[in-house]
Amino acid sequence: MANVNARLKIKGKEFEILVDLDKALMFRKTGQGSIQNFLAFNEVFSDIKKGMHASTTDLKACFGTDDIEKIAAEIVRKGEIQVSSEHRKEERDAKIKQVIDFIAKNYIDPKTGKPHTPTRVETAFHEAHINISDMKSVQEQLPEIIKEMQKFLPLKTEVKKLQITVPAVYTGSVYALLHGIKEKEEWLNDGSLLAVVNLPTGMQSEFYDKLNKMTHGSALTAELNEKE
Repeated sequence: MANVNARLKIKGKEFEILVDLDKALMFRKTGQGSIQNFLAFNEVFSDIKKGMHASTTDLKACFGTDDIEKIAAEIVRKGEIQVSSEHRKEERDAKIKQVIDFIAKNYIDPKTGKPHTPTRVETAFHEAHINISDMKSVQEQLPEIIKEMQKFLPLKTEVKKLQITVPAVYTGSVYALLHGIKEKEEWLNDGSLLAVVNLPTGMQSEFYDKLNKMTHGSALTAELNEKE
């Protein structure tokens, strides 16, 4: 994949880097991988087309550091990555297919007890005018997507209630994972997060996998009954 610009504006100043598109997008989605793996040049620019480098003073003032790898990671995570309209469409189509396949496999019609066909699920998806975000994973968006689709298609799945305790050092990265499925939360004295989530059966495998990777297996989980 060709190299493209990634840019971030902070305090009125533009900062740009040149990155490998696929590797940069993968880093943004997963947070995994080496910065040098996607960074084409070990430089930060104020205007990449003119070859103008960002000053050390501006880097420290806006990022709190002049460490290129830390700055590049922040630009890729929070900034704009230049992608073609064709690439955006491919990404969106892939996410839509993932949503449709997931619902067709994991949800049923509560009236009949049978699953809906993928065609019927796709029709309801378009009837609900769902807007898939490029910035979030399908799992993060599923709760809201299903809520909107239930206005056009009866959907039911088994849901487990879980209590999760996340160590303080990992709460920042895990918090987004809990969005949409979190019933309640409590911040403990040591900075760790205690949360209760309602997790559809079909999401459990992927959820546990991501939670374990984000916390290196240190998060504690316990299944609760409906009364707890």
